[in-house]
Order: sequence, then C-alpha cells, then structure tokens
Amino acid sequence: MIAESVTCGIDPDAFNAFEAGGWEQKAAGYDRFFGGITGRLVEPLLDAARVGTGTRTLDLASGPGYVAAAAAERGASVTGVDVAAAMVSFAGGLHPGIEFLQADVHQLPFADASFDALVANFLILHLGRPEVAAAEFARVLRDGGRLALTAWDLPGRARFLGVFLDAVAEAGARPPEDIPTGPDFFRFSVDGELDTLLREQGLEDRVVTTISFTHTVASADDLWNGLLGGTVRTSALIQRQSEEVQQRIRAAFNRLVEPYRRGDALELPVSAKLAAGRRP
Repeated sequence: MIAESVTCGIDPDAFNAFEAGGWEQKAAGYDRFFGGITGRLVEPLLDAARVGTGTRTLDLASGPGYVAAAAAERGASVTGVDVAAAMVSFAGGLHPGIEFLQADVHQLPFADASFDALVANFLILHLGRPEVAAAEFARVLRDGGRLALTAWDLPGRARFLGVFLDAVAEAGARPPEDIPTGPDFFRFSVDGELDTLLREQGLEDRVVTTISFTHTVASADDLWNGLLGGTVRTSALIQRQSEEVQQRIRAAFNRLVEPYRRGDALELPVSAKLAAGRRP
C-alpha cells in the first residue's frame, strides 16, 4: 500500500486541522458510544507495552482517558495527551488525579527518552503524517522502552464500522468537497503496514496481533446515532450529504444491519490490530 505522505491529493496539514477541530465537538459522544468498544483493547494494549508499577507512561490521543486511568491503576506514572482541548478537559474531569495535556503528537512537548512506555489506542489511523508522529514516539521513548498501538481491522471484519461504510457506498455517496481528503482509514489494518511503521523507527521485537470480539448494541438507531456522534471523518461523510442521499444511506444501513440482529439488539463483529515493539 502507498505511504500516506506520498499519496496523491492529500494535504496532511489540512486533514490534521480538520480532525483536531472535529474532536473538539465529539468528546461526550465518543465516550457514550465508543467507550464500551475501545475499552476492550485497553488491557491488551497495556500488557503489550508492559506497563506496571512505576512505569513512566505516555498515553497518546488519550481521549476520555480510559487507557491512562487503567495504567494508573497498575501503579504507573501516567501523562495523557490529546490534540483536542475538549478531550483534555473531559478526561481531566473523569480522572482528576492524572495529568492530561493538549498536544499534537506530530510534535510532542517532551524531552528525548522521557518515557518507559508509549500507548496509543486507535490514534494512528487519524493522522495525516503517521511516519512523523512515529518518529516522535521513538524520540521520547527511552532505550529498552516499549510502544504499543491499535488500529481497526478491515471493514469486512470490523463490521460495526463496515456496515456504515457499505451503506455509504451502496447509496452512491461521494465525499463532500469541503472535507479535506484523508489518508486511507484502513491502511494500518494490514499487518505489514504496522510492522513497517515500527521497523522504520528502529523498534525491535515487533509483534502484530488481531483481537476480535462481538459488541452488542441495543438497536440500529443506537448504532447509527453512536457513530454519527462519536466520529469525525465518518460522520462528516454522511451529515454533509444532501437530505436525499442521507435517506438513501440510512435505508441501506437499516438493511445491512439486519443479519446481525438478535432479538431487539444487534451483535456486531469487532476486530482490531495491536502492534508493539521495543526501542533497542
């Protein structure tokens, strides 16, 4: 697959600004819907980074602070960073004993070798310049320290996202012109792409694994509203369409979720990639 930094038609800076601005509006919505999904990856992520008592840990794109809070419960010394001030404020309100800072992961405000462990739960797919960010991760990681990160699997396996995107395609919706073109959302769904990202920063003992489970959503309305309220790129793709196109997307979505119905609820497959490596 083509690296994002050289993909034709992408303005990484415009995309990063779009993402950063979008997350200022999504803190509560993300917490309501995604907490029960992304939270399932927290303990495996911390295990992969070997976070424990006394570990100096940086939680990248901390969001509502799920990972930072779990790391603190393990006895780690934790700092969380997020590009959105609203997320920093939200996380600080939920976890007042943890330090959360607003920062761009492409340019971290920390000295070299500041941390024993870096963790990033579903950050890498939101970055316009992932290689630049990965170099920053390696810079602030001490020798022998570990980096662990997650990304969604391909939409055919991460169906809670896949049904949404399939509905958009079936409705013939085109990306709105006022949204900056972003990198391939599923680039890092491929094991080799994650491994290469870590290898190019000199990380060793690299491992990429797949974690899959089923997530229950109370209704199709809850899934629809949760994804619109807790995403930036995907929600903009739908909400900036004409009313007619939005209705076509919703009709296709309603049909596509039916195979996952169990009584009144939906049981949707979720799959994610977990990558980890050690700085020598």
